[in-house]
Amino acid sequence: MFSSVGWGEILVLVVAGLFILGPERLPGAAAWLGQSVRKVREFASGARQQLKDEMGPEFDDFRKPLEDLRQLRNFDPKRAITQHLFDGDSDPLGLNGTSGGSTKPNGYPTAPAAKPEPLKPGEKPPVDPDAT
Repeated sequence: MFSSVGWGEILVLVVAGLFILGPERLPGAAAWLGQSVRKVREFASGARQQLKDEMGPEFDDFRKPLEDLRQLRNFDPKRAITQHLFDGDSDPLGLNGTSGGSTKPNGYPTAPAAKPEPLKPGEKPPVDPDAT
């Protein structure tokens, strides 16, 4: 939860709390803050457990898209390119099974691309006046 907060920031918060609350009220405020954080964690874990109990096996299906989003947040393009180039990874971006592959977003396979017929000798290519 506080993974991005370092010791320097914590020290600044303690010093600011010392100046704002004073030395006599700071221990009580720290104890209250600790109890509040503990209660919030207990509520969150209780709500998660209750949701898991009520949903049953569908809970894992519900969490899968969230886990996929969490993995995208940790995506490292340099590592993916290196892995693709040097490790022979056929799918470095993890697009297998998503709409970026050979299926449409609705799940049906994409139609094979039709190859245009070559022009016959002396035939002019088609012109799209809106494209020029």
